[in-house]
Amino acid sequence: MKTYSFLLSLAVACTFLTPSSSRAQDIAAGKAKAALCAACHGEDGNAVAPIFPNLAGQSWRYIYIQLKDYKEGRRHNDIMSPMAATLSREDMINVANYFAAQPAKANPFVTDETKVQLGKAKADETLCAMCHLGGFSGQNEIPRVAGQQYDYVMTQLRNFKARTRTNDAGNMTSVAQTLSEKDMENLAHYIASLR
Repeated sequence: MKTYSFLLSLAVACTFLTPSSSRAQDIAAGKAKAALCAACHGEDGNAVAPIFPNLAGQSWRYIYIQLKDYKEGRRHNDIMSPMAATLSREDMINVANYFAAQPAKANPFVTDETKVQLGKAKADETLCAMCHLGGFSGQNEIPRVAGQQYDYVMTQLRNFKARTRTNDAGNMTSVAQTLSEKDMENLAHYIASLR
């Protein structure tokens, strides 16, 4: 009876250990593949310039979907589209898991407190937290935007408003239509201020 109990315990333990081991392999494989991403997104997913998004701490699912959208033409960028074209599904999952596992660093952008407060008010008014969650931490296909690069946020809000970025099922495109340039600036200050 003791032998049976021991074997059952061992089988249960192995069941719980296997996913962690494969996840570690995914992250290791993702790190190797992500070396190509470092020039823009930083080795650890914290962008090297404000025009590029931080990927560290982002939902793996969001990163994966964006890579897939670049690869399949639902989203276009002169740099990202050709980069994603070379990635397999497994590569995209591994890269996404690698960046999702990296800690996000504080954004160095210096925010204007008045714009931060106006941005928070606009975010509350437009119910941004319904999708991006409290603290703008994101969920699944909805990105974590807390602490994101100011310049990148501005570019994406403008793209949604101009309908040149449409891989969002219409949600951000609709919201962006209600935003003025000042609203976008205030929102970008607020988002950049979140840690």
